[in-house]
Amino acid sequence: MARSSVDELFGFAGLLDDEERAIVDTVAAYGAKSLRPNIAGWFEDGTLPVAELARELGELGLFGMHLDGYGCAGTSATAYGLACMEAEAVDSGLRSFISVQGSLSMFAIHAFGSSDQKDQWLPAMAKGEAIGCFGLTEPDFGSNPAGMRTAARRDGDDWVLNGTKMWITNGPVADVAIVWAQTDPDRAGRGIRGFVVPTDTPGFSANEIKHKMSLRASVTGELVLQDVRLPADAVLPGVEGLRGPLSCLNEARFGIVFGAVGAARDSLETALRYADEREVFDKPLGGFQLTQAKLADMALEVGKAFLLAVHLGRLKDAGAIRSEQISLGKLNNVREAIAVARECRTILGANGITLEYPVIRHANNLESVLTYEGTSEMHQLMIGKALTGFDAFR
Repeated sequence: MARSSVDELFGFAGLLDDEERAIVDTVAAYGAKSLRPNIAGWFEDGTLPVAELARELGELGLFGMHLDGYGCAGTSATAYGLACMEAEAVDSGLRSFISVQGSLSMFAIHAFGSSDQKDQWLPAMAKGEAIGCFGLTEPDFGSNPAGMRTAARRDGDDWVLNGTKMWITNGPVADVAIVWAQTDPDRAGRGIRGFVVPTDTPGFSANEIKHKMSLRASVTGELVLQDVRLPADAVLPGVEGLRGPLSCLNEARFGIVFGAVGAARDSLETALRYADEREVFDKPLGGFQLTQAKLADMALEVGKAFLLAVHLGRLKDAGAIRSEQISLGKLNNVREAIAVARECRTILGANGITLEYPVIRHANNLESVLTYEGTSEMHQLMIGKALTGFDAFR
């Protein structure tokens, strides 16, 4: 009997244009050839060959691909989201690498940097010749960045930075860090400024965080700034206050809306293949009603998540998307993706906990995706504020 994929079941064939389908095919083919054969080993070893992959991803044009100029591809936001989806179908750590480079570090410079900052960093970052990281989260301040303790004070014409940033993707391997610091404690979040910090600046160090059980194929670090002296032109001149880092986070969250669909889809496709091949009580596992009920429910959620992602992509390309709409996508798609990965694990039984299959790796990774770039609770409150008009954050 003929079998339908989720795409066929939902009739997605006409949803994407030729350029978007070409990007999907290109990233999926690169993933199949260069990433999937190695990803389980990288995850098990807790490592990622960042320098090597950066050049390859740069050649594919994936870094800052939705930005214009400076060697960036200038694609649509939807196309960028689709690339994130195919990257995360391999592993969330790979999508995180692309996202932190392009949607956080490069976007901050592109949106708020000076001409000199853009000329110095963006072309090299687009090619993967320079790696960036984004220093916002601190050990005691994640969901409330306005309370950050990292401080920048003027000393003559210079700025001097002191503080610590935590859970920073690419931190230990970055060439440049976008560091957000408080310049005026009396103004709380309104005094926050962004700084372009070359990581070879005296006083800057990055310590790799080990013993992770999630996002193992990703380099994560703690940034320590001890009297890091920067010239006056190190500050991002185009923004002041929380609007700067929060707008960057919205760019990264948008990629997650699509990326989570990739992890869920890959888990489901694995479970479908397994259910077809595994025999239980003398017939394929997929022939049993309870298994089919699980597969049907998961296909429904994966298809709905993809429809939501593409809809938000079209809104973003039209310049009409709002931050609470990105919260809708991030909250729904990550929450459903982790539920799908866990349910797929049950279909695989004991085989589901091995790295021979990607399902437990996706489930573990999604535990991090669930809480970074805004926890589910924070996104619920953003949606709640939009619905009621009341700010319940405090």
